[in-house]
Amino acid sequence: MDSEKQLIKVNKEIERKFLLKNDSWREGAEGITCRQGYLSTVKERTIRVRTIDEKGFLTIKGVSVGASRAEYEYEIPGKDAYEILTNLCEKPLIEKKRYKISYKGLIWEIDEFFGDNKGLIMAEVELTDEKQSLELPSWVGEEVTGKPEYFNSNLIKYPYSKW
Repeated sequence: MDSEKQLIKVNKEIERKFLLKNDSWREGAEGITCRQGYLSTVKERTIRVRTIDEKGFLTIKGVSVGASRAEYEYEIPGKDAYEILTNLCEKPLIEKKRYKISYKGLIWEIDEFFGDNKGLIMAEVELTDEKQSLELPSWVGEEVTGKPEYFNSNLIKYPYSKW
């Protein structure tokens, strides 16, 4: 047994982010309200708490390498999430409305930010492989994958309103 190596499964998120060039995505889009805060924002790991409507989630993410990083997400009681956001998370919180739009077999998530990040709207799409072929919708603009200023965890320190 000592000579055998144990394999540990790592959940991986492969995500690309983009700015939007127009509002044509809004037609028929319905959004949900999200509030999120961070318990840790160091480069090597971020620990986030999020509420989506009445549900709570705890998410732990590793360092980004290209468009990939380790990610673990767990549902937690909504009341606990609310209390953690209020009492323990760094401020300001991230407030946004998230819209999901299906395009060419992929689900695009569009985040419209409020509060200190009002005016910022980004689209992200999760892929199964970094080399996966991707056809962009007409409303997608500049790619910002890997640009730290667009990481949600950095938007609490350097809000969009202060750029």
